[in-house]
Amino acid sequence: MKNHIYSGQLASHNEVINTSRLITQYYTLSPDPSNGAHNVVFGTSGHRGSSQRYSFNEAHVLAISQSIVQVRAQQGITGPCYIGKDTHALSEPAFMSVLEVLAANFVDVIVQKNNGYTPTPVISHAITQYNKNHHNNHSKKADGIIITSSHNPPEDGGIKYNSIYGGPAPTNITHTIEEIANKFLVNNLQHVHRMTLKNAWKSGYIHTQDFIQNYVKKLSTIIDIQAIKTSGLKLGVHPLSGSSIDYWQNIAQFYQLDLNLISEKIDKTFGFIHLDYDGSIRLDCSSEFAMAGVLKSHANFDLLLVNDPDCDRHGIITPLGLIKPNHYLIIAAHYLFNNRPLWRNRSLFIGKTYVSSTMMNHVAYDLSRQLIEVPVGFKWFVRGLFNSLFGFAGEESAGASFLDFYCSPWSTDKDGLIMCLLAAEMIAISDKSLQKYYDQLVQNFGISNYNRIQLPVNYTQKSIISNALFNQINMTELAGDPITRIINMGLLKNQISMDGVKIITHNGWVACRLSGTEPIYKIYCESFLSVSHRKKIEKEIISIIDNIINQS
Repeated sequence: MKNHIYSGQLASHNEVINTSRLITQYYTLSPDPSNGAHNVVFGTSGHRGSSQRYSFNEAHVLAISQSIVQVRAQQGITGPCYIGKDTHALSEPAFMSVLEVLAANFVDVIVQKNNGYTPTPVISHAITQYNKNHHNNHSKKADGIIITSSHNPPEDGGIKYNSIYGGPAPTNITHTIEEIANKFLVNNLQHVHRMTLKNAWKSGYIHTQDFIQNYVKKLSTIIDIQAIKTSGLKLGVHPLSGSSIDYWQNIAQFYQLDLNLISEKIDKTFGFIHLDYDGSIRLDCSSEFAMAGVLKSHANFDLLLVNDPDCDRHGIITPLGLIKPNHYLIIAAHYLFNNRPLWRNRSLFIGKTYVSSTMMNHVAYDLSRQLIEVPVGFKWFVRGLFNSLFGFAGEESAGASFLDFYCSPWSTDKDGLIMCLLAAEMIAISDKSLQKYYDQLVQNFGISNYNRIQLPVNYTQKSIISNALFNQINMTELAGDPITRIINMGLLKNQISMDGVKIITHNGWVACRLSGTEPIYKIYCESFLSVSHRKKIEKEIISIIDNIINQS
């Protein structure tokens, strides 16, 4: 598959979003409930869409907010609801819509003071800490809502619900939210309770708090920040105009680190991001195309750290360049289990998704740790992290979290802040490059050639592929090798997700799945032999998908 002719270059003026128009469309365009593309759909992490596509408008957010109120009532949750937002243009109007509904339903909410932005992992951390302190009273447990479309393009908005365990709610809960919300849309928002924003602020149900200091001051319980400080590492941070700006400023000041932000400006158009592989502006801090501009600054620092707008993802850039997400997850897991003394006498698991590199399997075996593989979506790790069963859990899209020094949960959602700081700790402690660290593991465990391909699909094609792929695969060989196993990645503990299929041989594997948040079909492939072998696998599976679409 060829990349877009302009990938890695700055967008033209015409390709940068008009934020005013986008916000106007949020309020003025109404979804058609009979059009499936306009419906509420919770993917791997919440509902995402765009106001200009009739998939993220005021009606969606009001309906989802009221459905969350009903789900809270069904579960007997009466504690506070922590609400965070990122810097996407649609996040602010959606944030206001959520407040109007929750206050009208007499739900206590806690938000960042001074109308500040709050990263996804900070909301997760706040819920986790609150509920640890209220573990004897289920009804008083807290949950959360985060207004974010994460790394999605600038025109997108998103909203997700985090459970009492801190991270993304499980599939059965999000399915319920989705079903109730779509009924509200069909019934023209009848029975959706709402008050004006002015009255919501006067209601007594909205409470402000400084999330920043609480999170920053506790970082020394999960990261060896003193080692980073002593090492004298010169750190650079690019927050990509995201919600982590105030956090990195406070981290640098509180711990007196040699840490400088490349940019502290919030630009809701994200026009400074270079075009991704497909010619879109995508805020993917692990993409070498999207990060082409940021990479120009890496020579000024020993380590350059990047987060996406809601800070659940990490990008790690050394003098040798951007580290591939799978490579970093592998060395992070290996390092943590060898450098957290109190972890050694605990039977902690390592978690990975089906589509992450098999190198993690070798690391787990070498560490004598049980590996748990799950479908795509961090929700599968949430309760395991909350209950201190997983020491480390990560997915190939540059998202991970782990326990603190004392085997206690920190965030049960992906945490880009601690993953960035961990990279600095690893260099400070081991005194070697992260790329060299990975190369040593390859020497121990064998070669791996991994790749991810993303193919654009429309709404109709998504439906066709989703319904047909698993049933139409009747292969016995893949790239000349006998197939040893085919996994329906959507099945786990009697629950069904949007995931597709994984085909495995002795020499490699390929997995295919629809994105739950973008009009994209994803292909993940890994060969244990060579790059050419991997490309042969990719060519075969793309041909199968093309045939499915063309025959329908």
